[in-house]
Amino acid sequence: MGHYLVTGASGFFGGVLKRRLLREGHTVVNIDLERDEDTHPLLTSIQGDLRDSALVKLTFSKHRFDAVFHSAAQLAHGMKMDDHLLWTSNVDATRLLAEATREAGIRPFVFLSTNCLWAANLGHPVCEERDTPAPVELYGKSKLAAEKLLEAFTDDLDIVTLRCPTIMDAGRLGLLAILYEFIDDHKTVWVVGSGSNRYQFIYAEDLATACILAAQHGRSDLFHIGSDDVKPMRHVYEEVIRSSGSRSRVRSLPRRPTIAAMMAAHKLRLSPLGPYHYKMIAESFLFDTARIKQRLGWQPTLTNEEMLLKSYEYYAKNREEICSRTDVSTHRKPSSMGVIRLLKWIS
Repeated sequence: MGHYLVTGASGFFGGVLKRRLLREGHTVVNIDLERDEDTHPLLTSIQGDLRDSALVKLTFSKHRFDAVFHSAAQLAHGMKMDDHLLWTSNVDATRLLAEATREAGIRPFVFLSTNCLWAANLGHPVCEERDTPAPVELYGKSKLAAEKLLEAFTDDLDIVTLRCPTIMDAGRLGLLAILYEFIDDHKTVWVVGSGSNRYQFIYAEDLATACILAAQHGRSDLFHIGSDDVKPMRHVYEEVIRSSGSRSRVRSLPRRPTIAAMMAAHKLRLSPLGPYHYKMIAESFLFDTARIKQRLGWQPTLTNEEMLLKSYEYYAKNREEICSRTDVSTHRKPSSMGVIRLLKWIS
């Protein structure tokens, strides 16, 4: 039996990792701003703020951990953002957590980062050694700042950073719920340009496996993670539509005016889509995952089509309950469409 701290385990992926560890017989402590809906004899849930130094220190004084999994983060989804909350939650809280981990004499520290460190297609799969991050918006900048501050702890901690694309599984909602609503209501699913762009996902259970392997790695490292055999987004959408029995059709919007309209809507706070979302919508973006496969022996198990269908089927089955959710994390409730609803009306 292991003893683990999982931050953000009331949320979507943190919850997946938490439940995986509990199934395997380990004890888990969760710290999250949101209430934890799960109960389990081996689970301790703490509703609180990771920026609260006293709370973090008290948690480490009460519990002995074999590893820390830091998956909590404030996202930039939505049309109303608190920049200070996002930055301090993603950067300052990470520093406090790393300091407490070091003081407790714990070495394994797994940190979840993001592909939002880049905002454009680099023309090739992005690898750890060759490609320098260049975020353009606050969320990506905050995650890069957290990565950099953790470098100062590598003498005392075994910090493994996992840079993730969009995490998928049953229950993943957020902005993807907009796509699911279009499919469920048999509306046109729009792609920008030809829809030939390829954008990588990661299956939540595969990411949980990587986290567990990373905690056993025994040294600091950096890994990119994602699915294999990534098909064009038009193909992925068409496969989900076909498999679900929806009458939706995939059609194209002209690339340049559509991107210009998306940027204007974001600046006017009329759309939940930010610059980093354009990758999935209009750009190709893939991680090179050779390093994690070689060093951790990790392999993905589901394709993008399989993941997206699994997530859509959950939405379709639970739509009424999902739409009533309020006091849950960003990825566990639908994002507001904003001006995108106009597109649905004409679809």
